[in-house]
Amino acid sequence: MDLSLDLETLARAYSEQSLTPLALIDDVYERLARTARDGVFIHEVPHAQAVAAARAVIARGARGERMRLYGVPFAVKDNIDVAGLPTTAACPAFAYTAERSAPVVERLIAEGAILIGKTNLDQFATGLVGVRSPYGIPGNPFDARYITGGSSSGSAVAVARGFCSFALGTDTAGSGRVPAAFTNLVGLKPTRGMLSTRGVVPACRSLDCVSVFALTVDDAGEVAHLLAGFDAADPYARADAARWDPRAGLLPPRMRVAVPARAQRPLDDASLAPFAAALAAIESIGATAEEIDFAPFTEAAALLYDGAWVAERLEATAETLARDPAAIHPAVREILLGAAGHQAIDAFRALHTLARLRSQVDALFERIDFLLVPSAPTIYRIDDVIADPLRLNARLGTYSNFVNLLDLCALAVPAGMRGDGLPFGMTLIARRGRDALLASAGRVLQVELARTLGATTHAVPALRPRGTANGERAALAVVGAHLSGEPLNAELTDLGARLLSATRTAPRYRLFALSTTPPKPGLVRAAEGQSGHAIDLEVWELANEMLGRFMRRVGAPLCIGSVELEDGARVHGFLCEQALTEGQRDISSFGGWRAYLHSLAREP
Repeated sequence: MDLSLDLETLARAYSEQSLTPLALIDDVYERLARTARDGVFIHEVPHAQAVAAARAVIARGARGERMRLYGVPFAVKDNIDVAGLPTTAACPAFAYTAERSAPVVERLIAEGAILIGKTNLDQFATGLVGVRSPYGIPGNPFDARYITGGSSSGSAVAVARGFCSFALGTDTAGSGRVPAAFTNLVGLKPTRGMLSTRGVVPACRSLDCVSVFALTVDDAGEVAHLLAGFDAADPYARADAARWDPRAGLLPPRMRVAVPARAQRPLDDASLAPFAAALAAIESIGATAEEIDFAPFTEAAALLYDGAWVAERLEATAETLARDPAAIHPAVREILLGAAGHQAIDAFRALHTLARLRSQVDALFERIDFLLVPSAPTIYRIDDVIADPLRLNARLGTYSNFVNLLDLCALAVPAGMRGDGLPFGMTLIARRGRDALLASAGRVLQVELARTLGATTHAVPALRPRGTANGERAALAVVGAHLSGEPLNAELTDLGARLLSATRTAPRYRLFALSTTPPKPGLVRAAEGQSGHAIDLEVWELANEMLGRFMRRVGAPLCIGSVELEDGARVHGFLCEQALTEGQRDISSFGGWRAYLHSLAREP
């Protein structure tokens, strides 16, 4: 079967009883059997064992147990413990068999997810390249000559190739974001302390995060929401960060987005066009992009491999390094041996510098909602990285190394294809605790910029209203004063509305500038024999009860009716009574309310 493994597709297939977990597991293992997957998995769960897990999930469901990841296949980076399986961190001399699963794995299995395997990584999660492993080098699914990125290389490829719906990785310097960018995936790096890191082999224990690779932003957010929680046995867990707060995901009426100043964007030529398209897309949903001095972020990034945090990497590896140095990958060994020479005074100097930089960055985030950067400045061929391992690896961390040091959260989003046909990704970065805000903006960007899910042929699904604990949600199309950044947008956000997408109507409508206060447009369906236009609009989602409350506020000359979108879908939306547009200015030719307002601003 050629079925997308995104969560919405699987949930619908299970609900319609056109699919069972047993059939899906059989299909996944058929995919594994017919696909070259060298270097992707370090340990694959035997087919029979996965079948047994699927039968157990079906039995639990038959007993009425509710599982939010019912029958969903997943994979785990092999520096995260799974009971009964070896944890290698990509170093056979270090390997041990875990007696208990990491809490994040336990929770996924409790929710009905089915483990497919443990994935390859840059040894000891040290690297952004995906080539530092004795278990092989996974080739990029789009061109096997290129790297997948690391350190969570296998997790990214397993999702991109359609072997599982999502995978856990880890992220210290970008390991959950760079591989996502190189494989056309979503990579969610949560606020530090939101997800338990107990049962994870540390890279830099004070900075490490468990990350999520997924096909869509909604999928990554759903997994993070399920995993978020305070773990009292994890010394780096934080009670104030241990929840995925949907209320924090409301898009502000006037989004303020920062981007690096043009002179501070080291991008290769193939990345320039998709980067420009991403900036245009974020502005199309009402955001204002501001160029900033990127120097504090660059200075913070340099700290990661210059002293204290390099020395911290020795914690988990020192015994293996002393006992069997030849077991350590040469590039990793060079980094670790260099770390041994650092003194305590170096650590304190680095901490003082970081405190200064955090203060500067905190001041910036007082006036912006998030930072938007390329996920990586370029992508390299495997042979080039092997020939020049440290310098090229360092360059890949230009836009990622600073995030955990500065206590920020981040979301890598697929953003189309580069000029050379390889994937391009953008990363949204915000202050800690704003994870849900990044997801709200990121889900719109993915739909606007990406075309397919991972390396599959499945199209990115349209954003649709999602269920919530308070009941079903409905979609509402707005064309004027309720658009993002416009005067009445707060009437939506105050009711918990979330932006779904920026799109257009079917080419069957006309738009009029009404004489109201504040100024509003009136959308009417073109009469038979009358030419129509496609009109720009936004689709928002909100709970049904809130939609009812909102509709009661709408008065003449406007009303809420059914609006046809350019893809043929119909949603609730603002319309105007035809008779009340007589004598009003027809602005249909502008294609939308914002374009009309911009034309007025240009008039002398």
